Amino acid sequence: LRLVAIMKAIMEGEKAAVLKRDRHLPLSFHRRQEELKFSLGLQRLQHRVHEIKVLRDNPAGEEPGRQGGSQLGAVSTAPQELPALILESVKELEAAKQQVLKRIQIWKRQQQLAGNGAIFEENLTPLQKRCESLVEVYFQLHQQVIGVSAKLGPELLPRLLERFNEVLSSLVKR
Repeated sequence: LRLVAIMKAIMEGEKAAVLKRDRHLPLSFHRRQEELKFSLGLQRLQHRVHEIKVLRDNPAGEEPGRQGGSQLGAVSTAPQELPALILESVKELEAAKQQVLKRIQIWKRQQQLAGNGAIFEENLTPLQKRCESLVEVYFQLHQQVIGVSAKLGPELLPRLLERFNEVLSSLVKR
């Protein structure tokens, strides 16, 4: 335990020295980590949209893709799981939206600080790509929900459509 404590103290000293010498390192690291987290969430969301599409196309709960050797062949979901899958997808969509809005807010703050002489990254391409990819997944998910609207019931569909409208309007407004 004493050896671990000594090693920890040495590593913390090294970390402090690196941070002191290279102050921009943590920012770029956190930005890259944030990009990876967003990309992973977006891929998961696209996968969920694909699962909804498979469930919509196979309403009898058949195992999809057995002949084609699809990766989803092992997933045999019953039709009653469709609303739960859609709700989970909408939650993930809202989480991805929050990440985009947070990034927009950071960009706005950096732009404000640039007026005081701070360094400002004017490249909007990564932010634009985030917004475009999120809106693309939004429309795919919205299309799948509209496609299965008869299976969702009269109380769930209006709530989902309201949540979809809130996601899109908040992205457009900010």
